[in-house]
Amino acid sequence: MCQLLGMNCNVPTDICFSFTGFQARGGATDIHKDGWGIAFFEGKGVRLFLDPLPSASSPVAELVRHYPIRSLNVIAHIRRATQGSVGLENTHPFQRELWGRYWIFAHNGHLPDFQPELNGEFLPVGQTDSERAFCWLLQELRRRFGEQMPDAASLFAGLHELTLDLAGHGQCNYLLSWGESLVAHCSTRLACIERQAPFAEAHLKDQDLSVDFQEVTSPEDRVAVIATTPLTDNETWRILEPGTLCLFQDGCLSREAATLAGPFNPLTGGLAR
Repeated sequence: MCQLLGMNCNVPTDICFSFTGFQARGGATDIHKDGWGIAFFEGKGVRLFLDPLPSASSPVAELVRHYPIRSLNVIAHIRRATQGSVGLENTHPFQRELWGRYWIFAHNGHLPDFQPELNGEFLPVGQTDSERAFCWLLQELRRRFGEQMPDAASLFAGLHELTLDLAGHGQCNYLLSWGESLVAHCSTRLACIERQAPFAEAHLKDQDLSVDFQEVTSPEDRVAVIATTPLTDNETWRILEPGTLCLFQDGCLSREAATLAGPFNPLTGGLAR
């Protein structure tokens, strides 16, 4: 299983602490060695770092870990290849443009029979089911809403319906952002935490590192962190129920919906009931 990491904030915030623990999962504390990537939204721009090397030994990951890039929305991914070779073209997260905005997508799971018809507006460059699903999502959003970007509530409703379809094809944990909000879908496993005043000290599970957030934040700050499994061992994370779609805005979980198709059951090869 790949590893996902996302952050949504109400003020630009760096992800160095969380990324330090996350980086170790790419070959040090876990077995995911097939590349990694991270995307930072900055205004209308995106800083995207990709490397097919394991994150635990990647010089690029070391740069990111010590580079306090401040962003409202961040998506990171550590890959364990199931479809497609190990290479930059198959390394998450993926980036496309829609409605004059960059969109970023990272997926954890397996969609073995998902072969949608793509009309050519968005096409995969690599061979992964993940990139194919991303292209299909954007294609169907444009088909639904036309040339005008909808508000966040309408967009979330559209993504909910499309995710119902995806959820019926396999494991589909994903993170998606267009720079203003972040959407997270839990198909099998995903956790989140919302940090706000009064802030406290946090200690990483994968590295012996602690930070007292009270010393590095202001009372108005709010930060939501989403990960495949909790990154700290002294905080209370919420373990999302399989079949849950979440919208994070301004550092808080603002909307939630059930993906009624249900989570994929890898033991039976069908939907869990």
